[in-house]
Amino acid sequence: MAAVAGLHLTRTAENIDEIDALAAALAADGGGRVGITGMVPDLPGRLRRTFAPTPRLLGRKVVRAYTWDAHDRRDPAWYPQGITTSVGTGFREQHGHDVLATSWYSKQGAGSRISIVDVEHRRYAHVLLVTPTVEDGVPGLRPLKVHAGGIVWHGDYLHVGATGKGLFTCRMDDILRVPAGSSYETWGHRYVLPVRFAYQGQADEGMTRLRFSFFTVDHSASTPSLLVGEYGSTKQTRRFARFPLDPETRLLLADVEGRSLPDVDDRGQTRMQGVSVVDGTYYATASRTPLFPGSMYVGTPGEFREVRWATPIGPEDLVWWPDTGCLWSVTEHPHRRWVFAMRRSELRR
Repeated sequence: MAAVAGLHLTRTAENIDEIDALAAALAADGGGRVGITGMVPDLPGRLRRTFAPTPRLLGRKVVRAYTWDAHDRRDPAWYPQGITTSVGTGFREQHGHDVLATSWYSKQGAGSRISIVDVEHRRYAHVLLVTPTVEDGVPGLRPLKVHAGGIVWHGDYLHVGATGKGLFTCRMDDILRVPAGSSYETWGHRYVLPVRFAYQGQADEGMTRLRFSFFTVDHSASTPSLLVGEYGSTKQTRRFARFPLDPETRLLLADVEGRSLPDVDDRGQTRMQGVSVVDGTYYATASRTPLFPGSMYVGTPGEFREVRWATPIGPEDLVWWPDTGCLWSVTEHPHRRWVFAMRRSELRR
């Protein structure tokens, strides 16, 4: 990878006052700030173990698969996209086991959301992502309308991909409970997670703006980094961009001018949907239209090996969950929606 000075991220101011005002308004009605710890006991959705009848549907390398409740499994309004885990965030120390989180985007104007997915107890719940506001002294919220193609839960923070805009960052302790009968429009969601700040993508004149399609935290080097990938056709850029992370704050490192600068490699594969890096080896999902199972690419940029028919139809983001020995992903198409796992040992170079 090589440094590209013409691409960078700049961080916006934090929405602390707006979040606190919204939390106070909800608390006055019996809701308010509960954080991830307060939400986890309230997971009404049931995750169901599934066994597809043929490898053509489920993929040849899938060893475990779960699906959502009937409504979420077929809902044409919301589409699953990103996936991450609580590994290394301190969640396990508090709750005894780790969980997954997935993202969805709405095709009907309701923005984007995440789902906390407890695989051990096969339960889940949705959380609407929102931008907090204060207008004329009155706290409010707006849905965060992004594709949410990739998410990363790192430390206290959840980073959400916004394609050409960059990243939006939330703090998991800011999860708010919305009481029944509230005047706030949350599109049926009992919990909301407000955005703390954003990392805005910037590109100098003449440079192609980086698309934040998906990303992962790479712990292979002594300093962790956020590895961003681009979804692209044969006529589009398919770059990887690596942003160093501060080991203490878990946020992006910045120079004296407040810019987070990446190293960039343009040797990605077509139709990549997600990436994870384990001990220096890249694993990437790739879709193959809504009719055929997806592929896994294994190796390093410029030296990938394709594992065909590895995933179900419509694979999206990807995350490595060390305790399970598996790479986990989600699929997006109605009636063919799974949270699924593939053993890393069966995908080695």
